[in-house]
Amino acid sequence: MNQQFGKDLTTGSIPKHLIQFALPILIGNLLTTGYGIINTIWVGNLLGKEAVGAVAVSFPIYLALVALCSGTTLATSIMISEAYGAKDNPRIQKIVNHSWSIGIFIIVAVTVGGIAFSKSLLKLLGTPNDILPLATGYLRLTMLNFAGLYLSSLISSVLRGIGDTTIPLIFIILSTAVNAVLDPLLIIGLGPIPALSLNGAAIASFIATGTAVIPGFIYTKHKYKKEPLNPTAWEFEGQTVLEILKIGLPSFIQQMLVSMGYAFIISFVNRYGAAATAAFGIASRIDSLVAMPAMAVMMAVSAMTAQNIGAGKLQRIKEIMKYGIIINIPVILIISVLCILMPQDIMRIFVGEGDVIQTGAAYLKIVGPGYLFFTVFYVSNGIINGAGKTITTMAISFISLCMIRIPLADFLSKHSALGLNGIWLAIVISFAVTTLNSLLYNFFGNWKKDMHLSSTNVEH
Repeated sequence: MNQQFGKDLTTGSIPKHLIQFALPILIGNLLTTGYGIINTIWVGNLLGKEAVGAVAVSFPIYLALVALCSGTTLATSIMISEAYGAKDNPRIQKIVNHSWSIGIFIIVAVTVGGIAFSKSLLKLLGTPNDILPLATGYLRLTMLNFAGLYLSSLISSVLRGIGDTTIPLIFIILSTAVNAVLDPLLIIGLGPIPALSLNGAAIASFIATGTAVIPGFIYTKHKYKKEPLNPTAWEFEGQTVLEILKIGLPSFIQQMLVSMGYAFIISFVNRYGAAATAAFGIASRIDSLVAMPAMAVMMAVSAMTAQNIGAGKLQRIKEIMKYGIIINIPVILIISVLCILMPQDIMRIFVGEGDVIQTGAAYLKIVGPGYLFFTVFYVSNGIINGAGKTITTMAISFISLCMIRIPLADFLSKHSALGLNGIWLAIVISFAVTTLNSLLYNFFGNWKKDMHLSSTNVEH
């Protein structure tokens, strides 16, 4: 069967495919992150510290929603990629039907439950009483926006499964532009548009997400009307549901572990005062920015791995890993060198206080060289995820965060002369452990045996 739609990643230049796949994802992530920072600036300058506090206390819940969206839809992307590589259109249709059916169920459950229990969740997080009403209203609107977040992630995952990352980028650009215009407009009001304060920011996000979902749905419906990329029936067949959950749930848990790990580390940093907390907050943003190129390559590696496993072209997996690492090295190496040579200058971009700059500079000098581990473990994890072994990458994260980073950071900061620098060292050591464990499984894990069985099935 000849595949007439999507992008076949099982033939042609591997580095070219990786770059073409990863670049739109990277641009989309940068746009989303950049606008998140701009949105905070709007809220802070137009509404004040109470509004910023209301957004801040809601943020952990929002991160959990994003983790649920990306974790569940990652399974869709990986499974469609493998079926696409095998040119198994009935299988693709079954995955699409199940993904939409599961998605609608999750949307209804989370939205209804989230709106009903918003106030209780915020109280559980220790939200101060003076901002609780403001935060509750904002969080309820955010919960209402969960449907848009999930559906936009699902549509993008379906398209990524067939090798298309450019169209999802266009939807992100459209959504970001709409949000940028509506945010200040709905917050302060203009003419007949009433001033909606913080709720205006939430409503702007709701409308902007809709501008990504509706065109995305229409595009997929018309562009692929004869292809198995649109839902055609409600399906809840047990084996397929379990398969989606087996891949998606560990990814969700892995992202929640990262959030939990951050919460523990910042609690240790808080012992050293406000300057240390501020420095770590800024340094964490730098970590996120550095990781973005590697994460984009990881998603490209996952899709290519899944397609090539589906096609039975196992010999390309080693090449995918090699070129993924090579593509990662230049950007991350430059950033690492800058962190070692110019840490104070980097910190001054974000803050002017001398004590914060010095503390952050110490972080960058210690952690900066550790960024080089990103070049390897994100690619290695991408291979493992592409093989559908997300339970393994979840376990790797658990070992790194819960068994290494958190206890080691606590011990070194309390019981050694390193103090605060002990926390930074623990972070680097956890990067190294992640890399080592990922490579060990990549080279010696049983996933290769499963791949060969899958390849045999394709050939027959």
